[in-house]
Amino acid sequence: MDRTLIATVADRPGVLTRVASLFRRRAFNIESLTVGHTERIGVSRMTIVVDSRRTDANKVAQNLEKLVDVIDVQDITDRPAILHDLALIKVKVRDAEARSEILRIAEGLQAKLVDMCPRTAMVEVAGSERQINTVVEALRAHGILEMVRTGRVAMVRGGEEGEAGGGSGADPFGTDGLGGDSPWRK
Repeated sequence: MDRTLIATVADRPGVLTRVASLFRRRAFNIESLTVGHTERIGVSRMTIVVDSRRTDANKVAQNLEKLVDVIDVQDITDRPAILHDLALIKVKVRDAEARSEILRIAEGLQAKLVDMCPRTAMVEVAGSERQINTVVEALRAHGILEMVRTGRVAMVRGGEEGEAGGGSGADPFGTDGLGGDSPWRK
């Protein structure tokens, strides 16, 4: 079973390298890792997906919490959350009939046709892993030439101010994102 961890980290050079080195040193197998900016200046968010049959998600979280630049780690697997992925899929276009069918597949499965060339089409789909897999399987008959997926991003639904997934969006770390007595401030 996949476990989804959310880690908030200081947005500074080398943080991703230290996290990746931790995974390597501890031989943690990570299914996906996505990193991006947050609403708070100086803070990034990592979404880490771990296959709990192969890697203990609690150990991953405990080890992440030991890193200086890690602010917080939460396992949101059992909380109501929105889990999304994005995929770009390039397929062959053999003829006008195939072109029409690819367009129908995209429209019917809430995907978007983002590029159409004489011999290829590129489809973008954002949604759950199941939604993306459905689009991939529908397009497979046309011949998938290339595909890339972003990895999961996740956000807890609802919630209270100051906890992952809710609140007013106020910055509890101050205007520079480095407030408080956190060890990562220095």
